[in-house]
Amino acid sequence: MQIKPSAAIRQNYNEIASLCKTSREPVYLTKNGEGDLVVMDINSFTKREKMLKLREELISVEEDRIAGRNGSSLEELNQILDTVIDTEINENNR
Repeated sequence: MQIKPSAAIRQNYNEIASLCKTSREPVYLTKNGEGDLVVMDINSFTKREKMLKLREELISVEEDRIAGRNGSSLEELNQILDTVIDTEINENNR
């Protein structure tokens, strides 16, 4: 985890952007010693959003299964996961 004062984004934008891209982690910005903002590079943000969406979908499927509702078969889930993984690999290789 990287923590920087908020003035760093105004004074050293390129440095903060580079730090986000190389670390692939969010950079936490503080204002008057308190947490204020979090910045991250767009690729890491997109990946994080996709992972959160996938987790939501998996939780929904598991809730349906527990409740006895018909859902996707294991084979269908494997195909969905393979598609997500292939998409992620293709995007990372661009």
